[in-house]
Amino acid sequence: MMTLIVEISLLVSLLGMLVILLRKIPVLVELPEIPIEFNLKAKLIEIKEKIKISKYFQLPSLEIVLQKILSKIRILTLKTDNKTANWLQRLREKSKKNKFKEDNYWQEIKKATKDNENLP
Repeated sequence: MMTLIVEISLLVSLLGMLVILLRKIPVLVELPEIPIEFNLKAKLIEIKEKIKISKYFQLPSLEIVLQKILSKIRILTLKTDNKTANWLQRLREKSKKNKFKEDNYWQEIKKATKDNENLP
């Protein structure tokens, strides 16, 4: 069913193009012939001039390039600073946890010395 619909639409569109072509042939025959001259060098020179005028093909100024480079360097340093700050914070948290363990360590030593004193 779907192929039948596609074939019919293809046939109708081809017939439509044929009708348009047959109606335009007399008009095309009456047109005068215009000799086509193509000068490659002149076209290339014209394209080069348009490129020179166009703002999209011009090189950016040195200050703009330096601004972009410096802003990227600044972003990179900010990222590294943030990363090192996170590392320092994690290290401080670990040291606090270890400090609490050390407090327990000293209490265990005191308990052990008291036990040793009670021995004969």
